[in-house]
Amino acid sequence: MNLGAVQAIYISEMARTKRTLMQSVISPVISTVLYFVVFGAAIGSRISEVDGVSYGAFIVPGLIMLSLMTQSLSNASFGIYFPRFTGTIFEVLSAPVSYLEITIAYVGAAATKSIIVGLIILITANFFVDIQIQHPIWMATFFILTAVTFALLGFIIGIWADNFEKLQFVPLLIVTPLAFLGGSFYSINMLPEIWQKVTLVNPVVYLISGFRWSFYGQADVSLWLSLVATMLFLFVSLAIVHWIFKTGYRLKA
Repeated sequence: MNLGAVQAIYISEMARTKRTLMQSVISPVISTVLYFVVFGAAIGSRISEVDGVSYGAFIVPGLIMLSLMTQSLSNASFGIYFPRFTGTIFEVLSAPVSYLEITIAYVGAAATKSIIVGLIILITANFFVDIQIQHPIWMATFFILTAVTFALLGFIIGIWADNFEKLQFVPLLIVTPLAFLGGSFYSINMLPEIWQKVTLVNPVVYLISGFRWSFYGQADVSLWLSLVATMLFLFVSLAIVHWIFKTGYRLKA
């Protein structure tokens, strides 16, 4: 393992965060706080509790996951797309750095950025509601797994995209709607039975449910089912990244 190369790429990507602090950190935190204030005030005044948890506290895990997923996607996709756009990716590919090391560096940096944003949101939420984390180890597990998984997905999108519009297509038109429909702001048990079954097709449900369980010990689906779904998503993303480097898809031309 060429740790020096991994460190160089990782530090370079993290340094870009300092140059775009408003866009990378401050903007998503402010957006999530606004979600929290608006939904907490508008809906919280009509729904006092969900499964014994105050509505304001209930939506915190969903908001953190929403931010974690979108930021991991955006950071990783832009992180690998920009070198392709400028042509500097060929310098990286021609260097004595393995595909695994390239992936670890870019995905690790993107996941680190999104984790920092998620932690800031978690700390900020404590100023609005009383948050209890009953299972901190499980919380950290889902937190890190989700950040890494969606960073891998973002890495794939960054290689697939051939323009800036495509970079925004998946986060805005697919992931965000799935997050809203995946129980970020409500329990799927509140839905009619037919829609509960339809909602279970949404993979984001399992991520949010497992993460919420780590806070309050309550979930819409089994904890182990959530963990298996998350790991399956992770392995599928890894398999696609392996295929991309093996075939040179959109990298060698």
